[in-house]
Amino acid sequence: MVSFSDFSKIDIRVGKVLSVEDHPDADKLYVLRVDIGEKEIQLVAGVKNYYAADELMGKNIVVLANLEPRTLRGVESQGMLLAAQSEDTISVLSPDREMPPGSKVR
Repeated sequence: MVSFSDFSKIDIRVGKVLSVEDHPDADKLYVLRVDIGEKEIQLVAGVKNYYAADELMGKNIVVLANLEPRTLRGVESQGMLLAAQSEDTISVLSPDREMPPGSKVR
């Protein structure tokens, strides 16, 4: 179980996708620039088999914004996009109405 204290440390925000590039060294990964309100961050996301780049471009997504940076196949990821997953597909989470970048998800 996750304590409320631990859960309260998680910073989940709405982010607006500013750019989507192919990862230089991985067929299933994109490198995204995302506006999370106070700054822009770079995310490496394994969604290429499910989304064309233009489907993500300009989209509001839900982002874990305070995840410790991690290097994935040579490219730093500074957070994580959140997605639902079934056996054969994924769905990137996004708000059901327009929200400004940086809006907190509670």
